Amino acid sequence: MIRRFLQKLLRKPVINLSNKYSSRPDKARVESALTDLYEKIMLEPGKKGPCIEITADDKIIIFSDQHKGARDLSDDFALAERNYLAALAYYNSENYLYITLGDSEELWENLLEPIIKANRGTFEAEKAFLNRNAFLKIFGNHDLYWDNDPLASFNLTRIYNASIKIYEGVVLKITINGKLLTFFLTHGHQGDLQSDGNWFSKWFISTIWAPLQAFLIINPNTPAFDDQLKSDHNRIMYEWSAKQLNTILITGHTHQPVFASLTYLERLYRKLAAARVTADKTEINKLERELKFRIRKGEMPPNFTSYKPNYFNTGCCCFDDGDITGIEIGEGNIRLIKWEYNKNGLPERVILEETSL
Repeated sequence: MIRRFLQKLLRKPVINLSNKYSSRPDKARVESALTDLYEKIMLEPGKKGPCIEITADDKIIIFSDQHKGARDLSDDFALAERNYLAALAYYNSENYLYITLGDSEELWENLLEPIIKANRGTFEAEKAFLNRNAFLKIFGNHDLYWDNDPLASFNLTRIYNASIKIYEGVVLKITINGKLLTFFLTHGHQGDLQSDGNWFSKWFISTIWAPLQAFLIINPNTPAFDDQLKSDHNRIMYEWSAKQLNTILITGHTHQPVFASLTYLERLYRKLAAARVTADKTEINKLERELKFRIRKGEMPPNFTSYKPNYFNTGCCCFDDGDITGIEIGEGNIRLIKWEYNKNGLPERVILEETSL
C-alpha cells in the first residue's frame, strides 16, 4: 500500500528530475564527436570501427539499449527478455547480421558477474550470430566498460567463448541505383554530458536512482514518455546528419524510436494532415483517437519543416510493457520494427514503418 502510494506520488517528479540532469547534450560537442568518429572509421577503418560493403541481398537487424541487468526489481530488461530471445531466434534463422548498438549491459547499476549469471540465455542467443561471423558489438555509455577496462577482453571471451572486438561505431556502404549510400551507426552518447563525466548524473544513478527505482519498481523507458516530440539529443543528431551527403545516421541512446527523422508521434500528425486533405473520415477518426491517447493534455502539434529522411533511432529493448524496437535493413528497404506480446502472450514481430532505400 505504501509502495503504491509512493509510486503514484513520486513517479513523475523522479523521472523528470532524472531526465533533467541525466542528459544535457551540447550541440558543438555532439557534432564534433560525431564528425571525428565518422571520419576516423571512413579513413582508417579498424580500431574505432569497421567499414563494410553490403548489397541489397544482405539483411541487418540493429537493436540497442537492452540494459541487461541482474533480474532484480531494477532490471529494465527482464520483461522484454522473451521478446528479445524470440527476435534473435528469428533473425538468426533468416541469416541477418546483428549489430547491437550499445548499452547492451547495464553496468552503471550492476556488477558484471550478476549480469553474466542472469543472462546466460541471451548471451547464447547472441553467440549464435557470432558463430556465423554475423555479430558486431558497439559500446554505449552504460557499458563503456567494454571499451576501457583492461579485463574487458577476458570477460568477453568468457561470455561468448570466442575473441570479440568492441567498436565505437560502424559504417555500412551500399550502392542503390548506381549511387553510394552510407550508413553511419553509433550509440549516440557522443557529446552528452551524462556520458562525458557529468558527476551529478553518475552519482544520481548509482546512489539514488537505482535503489529508488528498485523500491518503487519505476521504469522511465515507457511508451508514454517515449512517444513525445523529438528530444534535444535526437534533434542535434538529425541536424548533424542533415549536413552529410548521402549518409544515414542510426543511433540509440535516447530510447526514443525515430524513423526517417520523425518520431512516431510526429508521423501520426503528418498522417492526420494527409487524411484531412483527402477527407478520409475513417482514417481521421482513427488517428485522432490514437493522438488523444498518446499526447499530453494541451500539447500542440509541431510545426514541421522540410525534414530530410536521414536520421533513424532504434528505440530500446527495455520498455516497461516488454516491447522492444529496432531497425531492419534488407530487401532494399529500411524498417522500424517492434516485437510485442500478442493477445496470447506470445512474441510477435510488427512492422511500424517501412520505406524503400
